[in-house]
Amino acid sequence: MKDDTNGLSYFVTKKVGKAIWDYRMIQDGDRILLAVSGGKDSLSLLRIMKERMKFVPIKYEIIACHVDMGFEWVKKESLVEHFEKEGVRYVVTQPSDPLNKEGETFGCFWCSWIRRKRFFALAKELGCSKIALGHHLDDITETLLMNLFFNGEVCTMRPYQEMFGGELALIRPLAYVEEQELARLAERLELPVIKSQCPYAKTSKRRLAKGMIREAEQHNKNVKKNIFRSLQRVRPEYLLGYENLPVIPRAAKPSTNLKRD
Repeated sequence: MKDDTNGLSYFVTKKVGKAIWDYRMIQDGDRILLAVSGGKDSLSLLRIMKERMKFVPIKYEIIACHVDMGFEWVKKESLVEHFEKEGVRYVVTQPSDPLNKEGETFGCFWCSWIRRKRFFALAKELGCSKIALGHHLDDITETLLMNLFFNGEVCTMRPYQEMFGGELALIRPLAYVEEQELARLAERLELPVIKSQCPYAKTSKRRLAKGMIREAEQHNKNVKKNIFRSLQRVRPEYLLGYENLPVIPRAAKPSTNLKRD
């Protein structure tokens, strides 16, 4: 079992390393705020990023950060115990905005946004140049479908995205890793995964997109990878942008100086 765990860990770590290299996510001397919710994705990312520090040629620092949203199923004490066991610097904080803002409907977007705002503020306070998020390949492909179906846009999460004029960057080192791989890795590493009990999870748009991809995979096992590749192989000549429309000459106006017979 140990050899199997080491093999899976190496396989996933290699994918993370390739994503970091392809998108130039980390530079020497970076201080990175790593968002940890307590789920399998962020806990796996924390372990991988910590282990990579032992053998990569560049030096960087990670600070684990958990934003306590007050959810009763999240035991922040167990996260603190895990951070100390891993030997990483950590911060447990609370959102600066109220969870139930007047006039706002609480849901996935609002929850994500107020956590993101706290990450931005904390990164500035701690002098971090990057925020590492645990989004994986499934998240990226599902977000593309969600934006297509519900927003009428062709866009998704970027593996590397600069913010505030380049002062801060969001990085997603798990961009090449599939969710099922992270689930197996977290189990093999015996990480203290906190399972979400969010009531919105069963009815979310992401769940719908996930189900559609799963159904499509019954016909082609490479569906997720193909969706991801499509974002890198855009053929603008076959899109409906205005710059691609043919120029249609205006019809000539009839002359008003016609001679009468």
